[in-house]
Amino acid sequence: MSHSVPSVSTDKPRDQLRVGIIGGGFMGRVHGRSALVGGARIVGAIGSSPERAKAAADATGAEQGFETLDDLLAADLDLVHVCTPNSTHLPFALKALEAGKHVICEKPLATSAQDAAGLVAAAQEAGLVASVPFVYRYHPMVRELRTRIAAGDAGIITSLHGSYLQDWLAGADDDNWRVDDAAGGPSRTFADIGSHWCDLTEFVTGDRIAAVSAQTRTVRSQRGGVEVKTEDLATAQFRTEAGVVGTVVVSQVAAGRKNRLYLEVSGTESSFGFDQEDPDRLWVGHRAASQLLTRDPDTLSPPAARVNRLPAGHAQGYQDAFDSFVADTYAAVRGGDRPDGLPDFAAGARSARLVDAVLRSAAADSAWVEVED
Repeated sequence: MSHSVPSVSTDKPRDQLRVGIIGGGFMGRVHGRSALVGGARIVGAIGSSPERAKAAADATGAEQGFETLDDLLAADLDLVHVCTPNSTHLPFALKALEAGKHVICEKPLATSAQDAAGLVAAAQEAGLVASVPFVYRYHPMVRELRTRIAAGDAGIITSLHGSYLQDWLAGADDDNWRVDDAAGGPSRTFADIGSHWCDLTEFVTGDRIAAVSAQTRTVRSQRGGVEVKTEDLATAQFRTEAGVVGTVVVSQVAAGRKNRLYLEVSGTESSFGFDQEDPDRLWVGHRAASQLLTRDPDTLSPPAARVNRLPAGHAQGYQDAFDSFVADTYAAVRGGDRPDGLPDFAAGARSARLVDAVLRSAAADSAWVEVED
């Protein structure tokens, strides 16, 4: 999949980036806050009517509302944030790249592995910064975990396991655009939150998932009077390229769990546990004893300290991680260097291939499926 894109100026970008935001919902508001924290000027946001354009601008902190993407792209922007339903990511991100704009695109990058690969190619051809908000990489204790594993503290990694559990679709009357496969794509739960777990696992271990055996289940077959075709939950066992075995459970119908992403790395010397709902702590297990490390900038490793934003004892959470991700993307746009750990479109395409493997395995009665590379 190849696309013609304009050449990009090599002149040093202006100090204050000018950005636009497509989408005025929850994620648009999250992106807007991080853009302002990152020192950007939010030139505009998009709504489909004058009223919706104004509402999108108000929600995101933009100076002006626009009714079309063409109008927004004509406003002299450096970067576009794409925060719309999954099925629109491909056309919106591609159009922004073709206009010579850097892009932050919500995940999943696209609703198929082929389309995600096309966006990677388009960004590479244009020489533009293009990132995907796998923001859990930006918790300092995740960076601490990654640093310790790279240093060999775990010894031989024996297994990986965990879950990402939510309950926002547990009720019979709960509904959302993501449930509609035309808007959200062929996978819902795994593409939406399983992708985060897999990205985090591969990021901290440096080891890729090579094959999966998965199953999916749709608990609520009807929502809002419409047949549901996407999964409410999924489970998978897997093996990595290094031969490590693992399991993961993801669900959007687990009553009482809000955003409980948990990853445990088991090793012969040390084991580690990270819980996204308690992100300031990292459990470290040894045979003789265990310890609970607390985020403290005075004791963090340098990679973890780089993404630390608050003094010890002041809770640092999801929005802080998002702010750090956006700041790293903006730094790459301003200076050309890619900060360590910045999740780019290649990470988004990698996630799409994992989702594809899970769906293919589930459709084949949990047969083992290789993750295409």
